[in-house]
Amino acid sequence: MPSISALQFADAQSVLDNIERQFTISDDTLVEIAKGFLVEFEEGLNNYGKDMAMIPTFVTGVPDGTEQGTFLALDLGGTNLRVCEVVLNGDKTFNLTQKKFKVSDTLKQGEASALFNYIAESVDSFMTTHSKTDYTTGRKQGDSVYLGFTFSFPVEQTALDRGKILTWTKGFSAKNAVDHDVVQLLQDAFDRKHMHVKCVALVNDTVGTLLTRAYISGGALIGAIFGTGTNGAYVEDIAKLKKLDGSPAAAKGGHMVINCEWGAFDNSRTYLPMTPYDNTLDRLSINPKYQTFEKFISGMYLGEIVRHIILSLVDAVPQAILFKGKSTSALNEHYGLDTAFMSAVEAAWIGEDQSAEAFELPPLGAFDDSKLNDKVQPKLQRIKTVIAETLHYKPEDISFQDAAIVRSLCALVANRAAALSGTAVAAVLVQTHRARLPGDTTRELKHQNESVIGVGVDGSLVEHYPAFQDKIRATLRNLVGEDVEKRVDIGLAKDGSGVGAALCALQALKQ
Repeated sequence: MPSISALQFADAQSVLDNIERQFTISDDTLVEIAKGFLVEFEEGLNNYGKDMAMIPTFVTGVPDGTEQGTFLALDLGGTNLRVCEVVLNGDKTFNLTQKKFKVSDTLKQGEASALFNYIAESVDSFMTTHSKTDYTTGRKQGDSVYLGFTFSFPVEQTALDRGKILTWTKGFSAKNAVDHDVVQLLQDAFDRKHMHVKCVALVNDTVGTLLTRAYISGGALIGAIFGTGTNGAYVEDIAKLKKLDGSPAAAKGGHMVINCEWGAFDNSRTYLPMTPYDNTLDRLSINPKYQTFEKFISGMYLGEIVRHIILSLVDAVPQAILFKGKSTSALNEHYGLDTAFMSAVEAAWIGEDQSAEAFELPPLGAFDDSKLNDKVQPKLQRIKTVIAETLHYKPEDISFQDAAIVRSLCALVANRAAALSGTAVAAVLVQTHRARLPGDTTRELKHQNESVIGVGVDGSLVEHYPAFQDKIRATLRNLVGEDVEKRVDIGLAKDGSGVGAALCALQALKQ
């Protein structure tokens, strides 16, 4: 019986070339994807219930680094509760003190009042034992300490300090919480303990990233997460937020920070060029047909895409293309290969020698070890070591060709992710009238005298993946032009859920 395979081929090079074509997105396609973002931005700004939710945050300004004060922050989103004290020094710097408290399964699944009582007790404990500020002296009777709350669960937010819990996730199922205002639940717990703490802001961590970058750099337009997941937030003209028409916020006018929830871009699969590997990942995920964009670019999924490609090359017929047709339990495991592996492979390939000769390789499909120069061999040897340590292959089962092919696959998947990440940022620049896409001569340009366009970023990809930010910038240059790209100041803004929550409390008082 003849062999049958998803990758049945006449020569290995044609298979590798085909994979490269599938994962390489042309500039013209990136322009169309950016236009798709603009379509979904508008749909989400005009209507509730869209995949790109474009959630109003009711934050109507960003800090400029001159603000002073002491604020508390709460971060609840998983196994631990984190309490932070942030002292803003007024010179774009701050001091952070924090402590984590474990949230037991009993609390997660019991009564909401018990969970929020525990949260209040944790804040009280922190203020007594860890805070750098003396909250017992020098304060007038009734003075409150202001707190921002990062609550990483689905919420329908109706004001900066109001939000109804829609559902629990991440193992939480506390009773009598869903359909209740989470800020009120927390405030009631503070009041039961007679604590002079007032929760004034409900915060999303991406919005916190934007506010943190604005504080430490003197202003910012965009906040973006490129890590395990992805999301973006930016400052929008309230007049464009048609779904708030008739509300006090719309009547007031001005600007508001929007939480895009852009991980759900193109759930309709209209714009993104899907590959069979993307379809496989999506089909086997816990949320098929949802968070489509996130599955293309976030750290949770990139390693899994590479794993699926590697397995297809191991299983190829009539002859295996990778690892002599051998697999390992680590490679066979669902999500057994993470993005840290890709990063290690890329770092080994880049190495210290940046000369052109250090990157010369023979054709991957017809590899000849004798044609490897002395600068390339050590790099491939380091990649072989990474493969052996991570995927548990015996060293003798990993050839230089295997190492070179795996390196190429990691680069293809990461480059696509970076290009799409840059496209999302470019779309926001166009949406806010700071740029035009190629071929567009009609969109009104504003803020042309703005010397710096601040973009705060956080997440493992943008912080640790080799050259990821450089690749984002390359896409920006292609989509919005070098003049705009030069004005874009991309900077890390760590801890949007802690420092950002405190800054959101500051904004609540300023508003």
